[in-house]
Amino acid sequence: MKKKVLTFIMAGGKGERLWPLTKDRTKPAVPFGGIYRIIDFTLSNCINSGLRRIYVLTQYKSASLQRHIRLGWNILPSELDQYIELLPAQQRVGETWYLGTADAIYQNFYAAEMEQPDEVLILAGDHVYKMNYYAMIDFHRQEEADLTVGVVEIDKEKARQLGVVEVDSQGRVKGFQEKPLSPKTIADDPAKAYASMGIYVFKSAVLEEELIEDSRKNNSTHDFGKDIIPQMLKKGLKVAAYNFIDENKKEARYWRDIGTIDAYYEANMDLISVDPVFNLYDQDWPIRTYQEQFPPVKTVFSGEEIAGRVGLVLDSLVSSGCVVSGGKVQRSILSPNVRIHSYSEIQDSILMEGVNVGRYAKIKRAVIDKDVDIPQGAVIGYDLAEDKKRFQVSVSGIVIVAKGTEIK
Repeated sequence: MKKKVLTFIMAGGKGERLWPLTKDRTKPAVPFGGIYRIIDFTLSNCINSGLRRIYVLTQYKSASLQRHIRLGWNILPSELDQYIELLPAQQRVGETWYLGTADAIYQNFYAAEMEQPDEVLILAGDHVYKMNYYAMIDFHRQEEADLTVGVVEIDKEKARQLGVVEVDSQGRVKGFQEKPLSPKTIADDPAKAYASMGIYVFKSAVLEEELIEDSRKNNSTHDFGKDIIPQMLKKGLKVAAYNFIDENKKEARYWRDIGTIDAYYEANMDLISVDPVFNLYDQDWPIRTYQEQFPPVKTVFSGEEIAGRVGLVLDSLVSSGCVVSGGKVQRSILSPNVRIHSYSEIQDSILMEGVNVGRYAKIKRAVIDKDVDIPQGAVIGYDLAEDKKRFQVSVSGIVIVAKGTEIK
């Protein structure tokens, strides 16, 4: 009998460090790379890995995420017991909303009880990477582990912002640190550490037992890394580490936690280089999304008749429905239905759906959220002192204009 796997995707995070992009939406619903939402990468990995029973757990400002999944991910035949279903927070086991990652699964474990899977796969819905989850599940079975944790090698300095997993020479997890000042490094490489990818494969029966025990503890934060893993290690249960195997077909492994504005901006800019470090064009590992019906991209004015008025796009990603009318776009990402009017200049920026850039406007190193009208002659990104009076500016100087902002 073929073993069954049930997948839970955690998609309820506030993403406070991505504010104001998360002002009106949960972090996994934040647009990325022009046409995608962040959660599309996790969902695409599931489909490409052959996983067909998927629950998406939502909580914080989930309306746009729900719409996106309903319109773009209703692709599996329910008559074959295949599905991608939303599970909103319901206070099923008490009067609290989700108290942590483990509590979110605990409150929805009734779904696993109905399916009776052999293993439960738990994923974060807010990272950008390509991974065959079934390879990790096979590893988990071969190791006969009670829990397998997905880990990725990262530089020690970056590990301070993440959960760090301590792994012994046998590949077994010995400890967990949350954003440590002094991360535990890899035994044979003191410059690197193992970061938790927020990916867990549990034996279903073990998961149920651990969640019930954790739910009864008043001093628990109900988190997999901080509480469940240490709880299991104290009992001597087998917790294995699975080193990330990339499906990106590039020399360097690619996994990005885009939890801050600067990390989000850099990951987007990764896509527009001559040889992008993240490959969106691999037909063997497609990234799915929902796209509305827009007309093709259009550039207007060649500059031959009207000096200086050129519809020009260089080293950029341009989505459907965009019109570049006599303006210049360089090293930028234009989401669907963006309008760039004459004599304007866009450099090193991300413009989300429905942004309208007026004549003579100049934008540099900025993220402009949806449905913002940039007035004629406006200047953004050239004087950060002035920008800080009107908008949010990140640590590295990226200007963020919130969704629907009225600019005078």
